[in-house]
Amino acid sequence: MEVILMQRIEKLGQMGDIVSVKPGFARNYLLPQKKALRATKENLARFETQRGQLEAENLNRRQEAERVAKDLEGMTVTLIRQAGESGQLYGSVNSRDVSEAITAKGVTVSRGQIDLGAVIKVLGMHKVRVRLHPEVAVAVTANVARSEEEAAMQRESGRVVSAEDLRQAEEAAEAEFEAVVESVEDQEAAPESSEGDSAADGEETKPD
Repeated sequence: MEVILMQRIEKLGQMGDIVSVKPGFARNYLLPQKKALRATKENLARFETQRGQLEAENLNRRQEAERVAKDLEGMTVTLIRQAGESGQLYGSVNSRDVSEAITAKGVTVSRGQIDLGAVIKVLGMHKVRVRLHPEVAVAVTANVARSEEEAAMQRESGRVVSAEDLRQAEEAAEAEFEAVVESVEDQEAAPESSEGDSAADGEETKPD
């Protein structure tokens, strides 16, 4: 089926292009969402009379999308999920989860603007594409972790935190705590030792 594109469609064409698509794609997506019109003489004439207005409206939407893209650039959102030792999630992270996490950080995006490709099923730092406009897209990072502590470790290392990493981090924290306690105990014991030494010196020098 031939259609006239009413806006740019990625991997398909620009606004005003006449392209051939599968009938199902046209009927189920392009036509009902007004992204295209059937390529008839009447619709071609209608498009040409509206081209100027459509291009102006598209420009305004693109400029707004570019403004939002600046707010999203470099953003990382944290999603806490339960997972097994291998990092496999007990469930998944979908487009709605990501859009809600982004919106919670002050930038409103819809579920339909999130391009996951496939739901996230493992822990880690995942690049997620946000399509703000047919001509504007930006990538954000979804940090999927078991806890906020684990998410912080993943942000620093840029990789999935394993059970071994967590064990080593806990041991390092315990060792650091013990070192601090020993240091404090040594400082408290030092004055007592000095006073004892001074008293002993005084007794030794006391005349008969």
